[in-house]
Amino acid sequence: MGTPEFAVASLDALFNSSHEVVGVVTVADKASGRGRKVHSSAVKEYALSKNILTLQPLKLKDSGFLKALEGLRADLFVVVAFRMLPDAVWKMPSKGTINLHGSLLPRYRGAAPINWAVINGDKETGYSSFYINEEIDKGALLFQERMPIHEDEDAGSVHDRMMLLGALLVVKTVNAIEEESANAQPQNDIVASHAPKLNNENRRIDWTKPSTEIKNLIRGLSPYPSAYSILHTNEEELTVKFFKVEKVEGESLSPGIIKSDGKTFLYIGSRGESLSILELQVAGKRRMSIKDLLNGWELDPNWQFH
Repeated sequence: MGTPEFAVASLDALFNSSHEVVGVVTVADKASGRGRKVHSSAVKEYALSKNILTLQPLKLKDSGFLKALEGLRADLFVVVAFRMLPDAVWKMPSKGTINLHGSLLPRYRGAAPINWAVINGDKETGYSSFYINEEIDKGALLFQERMPIHEDEDAGSVHDRMMLLGALLVVKTVNAIEEESANAQPQNDIVASHAPKLNNENRRIDWTKPSTEIKNLIRGLSPYPSAYSILHTNEEELTVKFFKVEKVEGESLSPGIIKSDGKTFLYIGSRGESLSILELQVAGKRRMSIKDLLNGWELDPNWQFH
């Protein structure tokens, strides 16, 4: 059970293992984009390429879906980047339902564990397999693996490494359950932390914060959904997304104030050092390097970010 590219790696690993994948559950196709073209999930695309039976319920409590799911007679359900399951689903298989989560549980329970680990400046993260129960990300732990977060690495890079390593952990977990050697342990709620959904509020840059915090926010939201700020020009307010920055030693500007030579660099002030913007996207334009942006865009030094 899964939806995005992150889940495809685990599905592929299981498909190429000794285990039989009897079916896939993913989201329904939906129209998006300017032409309202219908798109399928990455998991469905993979399942179709391997002729795996695919179920796409609109509602997970639908009686027709539950009957079809039961008819697959799966011993175990594996969930990777899907959605919360009702009791009628996760309690169905005889050997339970397991989930791959992108953190060292009980740290970063919730929707965006990879992002928040980077945003918080962690030097290390990891991934966990656990049994699903009635509470989100609180089931008994099966296996965990640690992995470093490099200093200038963004969430996208951590995601891509974890996607492949997590797939190996999924197969390891399924093997252990089959061999009845899995030793599930309860999570310690006392040391738990949360990774809430990303929204317009927690993605917006506050330039009065220290430069290190701002840099980590940009790293933790790059390449998607991205940190952003509002640029106040003489005529309008422009949304600007930021993807890569670095601190400028010895350059101190007031929060949100800009400095540029109009050709090669753009500095923005924060608390402490200013930040040099390396990659960004101005509303109505594509993502580009600061040099490419300045090459075709005249920046007024009186403009300011808020």
